[in-house]
Amino acid sequence: MSSLLRFGVSLDAALLAKFDKHIQKKGYANRSEAIRDLIREALIRDEWEDPKDKVIGTLTVIVDKKLNTITKKLQSQGPLQEIISTMHVQLDEENSLEVSAVRGCAKVVRALANELIGTKGVKHGSLVMTTTGKSIK
Repeated sequence: MSSLLRFGVSLDAALLAKFDKHIQKKGYANRSEAIRDLIREALIRDEWEDPKDKVIGTLTVIVDKKLNTITKKLQSQGPLQEIISTMHVQLDEENSLEVSAVRGCAKVVRALANELIGTKGVKHGSLVMTTTGKSIK
């Protein structure tokens, strides 16, 4: 017997129309799949609230080559267990892209990302976190 349950949702017609456009643009087969993904995303985000919970993710920064002090900062701190791997791509003569795979406690990963994004020479930065979702089916 399946554990699939059905439930009803009441929405304003205009909100539903916007949602339908959104899920069509994203390529969902139906509303149920889109709602399942939204629920999973909310539950995963809840896992980030506990500072002890482990997260994985990427830290992406655009760096001004002339002012890049991220590498120096990382070298001065020594190896960081939260940074698993880093990829560096030279975009043009002035800018480079650095993408780091990160893993660790949510609080520590956020603090590291904030510190690196706030480093002189970083033009833009973004941290994307997730979990394995092992507690979510």
